[in-house]
Amino acid sequence: MNGHIFDENLLEKFEEEEVFLKETVKGDVESAQKAALNRRGNALFNSGKIEDARRIFITTGYSDGLSRIGDYYKKKGSLIDALRMYWTAHDRKKSEEICMELSIFIKGLIKEDEAIHG
Repeated sequence: MNGHIFDENLLEKFEEEEVFLKETVKGDVESAQKAALNRRGNALFNSGKIEDARRIFITTGYSDGLSRIGDYYKKKGSLIDALRMYWTAHDRKKSEEICMELSIFIKGLIKEDEAIHG
């Protein structure tokens, strides 16, 4: 491990992932590695490097970090991305809130379409 608490290559293998919902890595990351990665993810998040933090939090399955990423996306108005993070974090309360917002939006679109097309 070259004197590091975690293996640098662990981050590299997740840099290219762009999936809707990715299962978190459980058991493959040692506790010390996981803690070090979560600290790094928190530092990245706090410095505004949201996507880098997201990759780490997905890798470690850090639900608090994933929920904070979801909050960030929601604040930016990116509800689908927020839903992805909340769902991955197993934050059902926030997931359900987003689903309700999206369902209201879709109902509005349907009513608008019906009004236009009869």
